[in-house]
Amino acid sequence: MNRHQLGKTGEQIAADYLSRNGYTILEKNFRSGKYGEIDIIAEDGPCICFIEVKTRTSDIFGAPSEAVDRNKMRKIRSLALIYLKQKRLGEREIRFDVVEITARRAGSGIVPENINLIRGAF
Repeated sequence: MNRHQLGKTGEQIAADYLSRNGYTILEKNFRSGKYGEIDIIAEDGPCICFIEVKTRTSDIFGAPSEAVDRNKMRKIRSLALIYLKQKRLGEREIRFDVVEITARRAGSGIVPENINLIRGAF
């Protein structure tokens, strides 16, 4: 499993986890221009959440959430504004969350060992 596959698998694990915990998934992998993508956009009650998912199979480079640096936060905020404008959702409460997943490799896939939802991460 390469890094891209690990990320996509982690995003699906995160989406399933969020759905089980009351979130309504609105969109996955929202992209716009030079800003990249938002992994998951979901509703949590009255709040629209823009969610970055980070999956790791080792802690050698630190906790998964540590990979969400200031540059990534800036891009996600810009994408969130674009999304809100496109969907005409300007008056909604918003939040930026991070889902960190630590997993172990198992054959050609991964098995999640820990899923940590950080509400209001930035």
